[in-house]
Amino acid sequence: MNELKIIEVNGKRLSAHIVGEGAPIILFHSLLADGSSFDPIVQELSKTHQTIILNLPGFGESEYIGGNLNGIADHIARGIELLHLTQKPIFLGNGYGGFIALITGIRHPELPARLILADCGAAFSEPGRAAFKMMSATSKEKGLSAIADVAMRRLFAPEFQEKNPELIAERKKCFLAVDPETFHGACEALSTLDIRSELSKVSVPVLVLVGEHDEATPPPMSYELNAGLPHSELVVLTGCAHVPQLQSPSQFLAAIQDFIR
Repeated sequence: MNELKIIEVNGKRLSAHIVGEGAPIILFHSLLADGSSFDPIVQELSKTHQTIILNLPGFGESEYIGGNLNGIADHIARGIELLHLTQKPIFLGNGYGGFIALITGIRHPELPARLILADCGAAFSEPGRAAFKMMSATSKEKGLSAIADVAMRRLFAPEFQEKNPELIAERKKCFLAVDPETFHGACEALSTLDIRSELSKVSVPVLVLVGEHDEATPPPMSYELNAGLPHSELVVLTGCAHVPQLQSPSQFLAAIQDFIR
């Protein structure tokens, strides 16, 4: 199976690419990337799982529905229900997608079988909140191109960027294609996010992953997230930053292999 699925949820399009067969796993992408950030792992995942690469609202063929994360989670939950999956899916979220996957799981605990949360957390530090406000303000004034280098630094460590110029150019192109309204809405939501008090509600097993060099959602956020979840384990991905599935797909797949099976 390899198809683009477009579902209408309350009059708004929600889309996903579906590849492979087996137990379902839904991929939630980052704000600074899109669904293509999972390309290096999709082929391997689809050998054993029905792999659903979600376009979050405002990305790809999915329509923007506002920046409120609870509203986005409810919208996605309804979309998942409309897929009529035969088994409960695993949610795998990276960055912004990790926050949405987690909130969806909290608000709709009947949906996921388990969660994989890569490079996210439950609340940002004050410097982290300020970074979102700065990026949003600068890009409103000068356009997304004015913060493209900042965005790449949040995704990848400088040494990795120097060694992989073609990948960085490709990811920068994807970032510049992000809908500005979607970006500003997400920045506003993340700059005020604090769901630490909600973590105890998560009853399913959770695997928390974090790149050791992640500047966007630094490792202490994942340590705090792991400590607050009732049934969680933590893996630090050596040498990686905010999008480990792009930087080291083999290490990423090895880290999740036992958990997804």
